[in-house]
Amino acid sequence: MFKINYDALGIAASVACAIHCAVLPLLMTSLPIFGINIIKNTAFEYGMILLAAAIGFNALRHGFKKHHHKKTPVLLFSIGIIFLLLKQSFEEYQLYFLIPAIAMIVSAHTINYLSCRKANHCHTDDCKH
Repeated sequence: MFKINYDALGIAASVACAIHCAVLPLLMTSLPIFGINIIKNTAFEYGMILLAAAIGFNALRHGFKKHHHKKTPVLLFSIGIIFLLLKQSFEEYQLYFLIPAIAMIVSAHTINYLSCRKANHCHTDDCKH
């Protein structure tokens, strides 16, 4: 049976977001030649944040519910998403919000992943701890 590792997918999405934000300035001059406009494209940026949030919260929900019951990954991830939204709102401070956002999101997924592995079992619906 094929199982999706949502933490790995979340980490990959976060890294892809970081690469997108780091490489985009280098590609700014060549993208319009190909008719691609993702620079200052608010809908694209919010779509990427929404995608990262959806994947991330799904991964963290699974880990919390079925494995470790720790709130730290969810808290870190939520703050990271808030920082990404702030990055969009305050363009002059984008870098100040982006770096901690990515660090918190990747940390949340890493903590979730390690906590799930440490728990090493799935809980049933009648789990009381």
